[in-house]
Amino acid sequence: MNHFEGRVAVITGAASGFGKAFAERAAALGMKLVLADIQADALDATVVELRSGGASVIGVRTDVSQAEQVQALADAAIAAFAAVHLVFNNAGVIAGGLVWENSERDWDWVLGVNVRSVIHGVRIFTPLMLAAAARDPNYEGHIINTASMAGLLNAPTLGAYNLSKQAVVSLSETLYHDLALVSLQVHCSVLCPFFVPTGISLSARHRPDDLANADGPTRSQAVAQAQNQKATGAAKVSAAQIADLTFEAIRNRSFYIYSHPHAMSSVRERFEAIVEQRNPPDPYAGKPELRAQLVEALRA
Repeated sequence: MNHFEGRVAVITGAASGFGKAFAERAAALGMKLVLADIQADALDATVVELRSGGASVIGVRTDVSQAEQVQALADAAIAAFAAVHLVFNNAGVIAGGLVWENSERDWDWVLGVNVRSVIHGVRIFTPLMLAAAARDPNYEGHIINTASMAGLLNAPTLGAYNLSKQAVVSLSETLYHDLALVSLQVHCSVLCPFFVPTGISLSARHRPDDLANADGPTRSQAVAQAQNQKATGAAKVSAAQIADLTFEAIRNRSFYIYSHPHAMSSVRERFEAIVEQRNPPDPYAGKPELRAQLVEALRA
């Protein structure tokens, strides 16, 4: 897709992080925007900000874990702009800790936002895009699912997050193959960024009350939270840079989108271990001091 002006982008998790960066980039390209987020105040502020810059944009408060709300988002997009060309299934949250210490509510929250939202987005928007392609030979559509390097690697103390992002990669690869069977006009990509300062490490601030844990975090959950905040806070690649990479991938119909090429050596090592039936490689092999710090914190 090389032409963006006047076309319509639907973006979840649009009030911050990658979602807001996608919205700003799309607005700069002259796209019409349908923005979704669970944070009503931040969403409203983003809509006002982009409108003040001349963008045609609506905001729809959406809990993307709920199918009926994603359907309402699609209905609002069609009612406002009559079409959808880009869909960013981007909303995401994170919960850490030793995997056996994640509560049922932890799993429900993480999988609801990170996996079920992408399922809803694919299930609801893909038929709309394919129908548009059937009507118009010049129609172009693209779905972008936000996963993570955690979709390709399995760092310790991030079990729920790892599982959710690996599910997004698997769903996206299947979507790629399925689309190729039925259309040359609708494409998809999966975004696998490494550490980027997006605010996701603080996503628990917006966790629904009915999915909150009655007890406070365990030691491992507190350690994982601190570790994630430190890693993302020190990251050098910005959300705006990720948005630029993503739109370039859309132009080139590239499926895999990576933000940190150096991280691919760990991916290669992991898959070589799988093929050769070796035990999973130590993710801290290159930085043993970090492993030592983590072990000390967990065993204290």
